[in-house]
Amino acid sequence: MYCRGSYGSRNISMKSLWSKEWGPQFFTNTMSRNRFVEIMRYLRFDIRAQRSQRLQTNKFALISDTWDAFIDNCKACYKPGAELTVDEQLFPSKTRCPFIQYIPSKPDKFGIKFWILADPKSKYMCNAAPYLGKMEDKDTSLTAGEHVVLSLADPYLKQGRNITTDNYFTSLNLAKILKSKQTSLVGTMNRARREVPQEVKVARGELHSTVFLKSEHATMTIYQGKVEKNVIVLSSMHPAITVDDSAKKLPESIKYYNSTKYGVDTVDQMARLYSVRCGTRRWPLHVFSNVLDFAAINAWVIYKECTTKKISRHSFIRQLANELSAANRSRRAISQPLATVANLPELPQSASRRKCQVLGLCTGNKTSSFCAGCKKLVCGSCAGKTIVLCCTCNEEYDVSNE
Repeated sequence: MYCRGSYGSRNISMKSLWSKEWGPQFFTNTMSRNRFVEIMRYLRFDIRAQRSQRLQTNKFALISDTWDAFIDNCKACYKPGAELTVDEQLFPSKTRCPFIQYIPSKPDKFGIKFWILADPKSKYMCNAAPYLGKMEDKDTSLTAGEHVVLSLADPYLKQGRNITTDNYFTSLNLAKILKSKQTSLVGTMNRARREVPQEVKVARGELHSTVFLKSEHATMTIYQGKVEKNVIVLSSMHPAITVDDSAKKLPESIKYYNSTKYGVDTVDQMARLYSVRCGTRRWPLHVFSNVLDFAAINAWVIYKECTTKKISRHSFIRQLANELSAANRSRRAISQPLATVANLPELPQSASRRKCQVLGLCTGNKTSSFCAGCKKLVCGSCAGKTIVLCCTCNEEYDVSNE
């Protein structure tokens, strides 16, 4: 799947990838097409006998164990820097799913929404959670955005970090809570929030002018970036804000927000570029594809920091796919391929019908045909479909896909 993502071939048919004439040799050397299709068809992440019971309390039960294990590894394997970013990701999906979201501002309108906490400097995905609808475990004193930020950032609080958010999450109450946990907040604010003074909601200043409003816990910056639109940024990180000498006269809080707001968006773009996503009607498989995409990015970040080597993400994914499939490719290389139909050895002829010597899928049928691989008598039930092969040789050599 990683190799398919590195080729950018998620929209290319399986037949083309495994084609001898047009497909890359890597796929046929790793496994047969039928084997790959079979794995994807039967891939599951839960126990079916317990599914109905778990779904009553957990909408994400079909893949929650795999997801939780992945997130635990992400949090345990890397220590992020002093800056973190919280934002949303919409993973494209139109499967039948109880929590599919429609966001018209996104490139793909429909998908599964995830809340992401990322390091904007290293592009490491630190923590994430799916959006499953109404949050039953949310504290009634918190808004949904505040609850998301506090739950995602919980492992990284009380360590002097800063969290950058957009206007869905930012509020004065969140800044107070984070400040009490030795964490600062910088983020744009929705002008409809009650913390924003009425004069600021209506007034329009001169172009590139700035107004500062200060409270005990945070500083609000109102910057007139355009003639008809201003930007409101709340910061508990900057007790005193300076304005630069450039033509736009950008305040310090605005510049800091611009330098850190892209964290999750960049990670999402990186995941899309070499995504392993494939067409499916099962939403757990789409979530698993998202897990693999994030895992490849995180592994690339850790590899670079541990080895101090400069390697492109494309090369790293190719190398990762090569190492993951090395055992399977070597095992297939040991097996000698069968001769082509034109060069098949002359098979013995049986004058009379005798009992099948394979007994793989039958109970002793009578036959006069021999297997081209092991030269045993094989009946129609135990034979392959392309040429006369017993079921054992047909599975080993997979003639139908060579």
